[in-house]
Amino acid sequence: MSTLTKHPDEAYDQDCSEPARCKEVELLIEPRDRDLGGFSVRRVLPTMQRRMVGPWIFFDHMGPAEFPAGEGINVRPHPHINLATVTYLFEGEILHRDSLGSLQPIRPGDVNLMVAGKGITHSERERPEVTETAHRLHGLQLWLALPEEDEEIDPAFYHYPDADIPRVEVNNVPIRVIMGSAYGETSPVKVFADTLYVEAHLKAGQSISVPEADERAVYVAAGELRAGGTTIPEFAMAVLSDKPGLELTATRDARIAIVGGEHLGKRYMEWNFVSSRRDRIEQAKSEWKAQTFPKVVGDDEEFIPLPE
Repeated sequence: MSTLTKHPDEAYDQDCSEPARCKEVELLIEPRDRDLGGFSVRRVLPTMQRRMVGPWIFFDHMGPAEFPAGEGINVRPHPHINLATVTYLFEGEILHRDSLGSLQPIRPGDVNLMVAGKGITHSERERPEVTETAHRLHGLQLWLALPEEDEEIDPAFYHYPDADIPRVEVNNVPIRVIMGSAYGETSPVKVFADTLYVEAHLKAGQSISVPEADERAVYVAAGELRAGGTTIPEFAMAVLSDKPGLELTATRDARIAIVGGEHLGKRYMEWNFVSSRRDRIEQAKSEWKAQTFPKVVGDDEEFIPLPE
């Protein structure tokens, strides 16, 4: 599990007339690295103290991983229910296949949205053209909980190429609005609830304001930030307050992801399954054991067994 620490009282703005709204950072999450056989993953969400930020229920920072020729990621078919996955790469390529028949290479800057709904199976591998030479892989993988009324919708797959994602410059800071609306731009990526996902690159000394949202957090993929009196180090996530006009300032050149949105209520999570109903997860586990989930088209000879 990740380690969380409360934002220290001494770092609050003591001149605020409303102390509860003065702190910028409510929690600081420092993820634990996981070695998946030469492939480093930092698990940020969920934690025991903070399960979700808005609709976001899972946040992994993968890599950067260096693979020699002949090697690469090789994630066998596995299932999901009642959620949507979002894959966003900084470097490298992943080959996505699923039980709908989707076959899509994901490249840097693309947004890959897979809606599990009532159930989907997918695999994540690499094309032979990629693995035949030494290569790198680096990016973020996130899961969105779906609103209760959308949990059992038909599964779907959406792919948005890099060129379709809005770009804007604010105070000389380049920003991409990956999901939702911010800084006067609206992403074309489909959402099911109020959802925020923004990427920014700041030079040391630059600042940006944080878009408003019911809940919001910032992850530092590279560099270092300050929010009020709190330093947010590299590879940490700060769960931010609803303080109006909250600003983030880079103390070193930084690449950041701001995520958030509306609170959806309690969700249960076990293995690759997320749902508002515990019995639905038990049903999905039984179905995966019985191998009654739909098969990945073109990749149906292997699967990841349900962990015991």
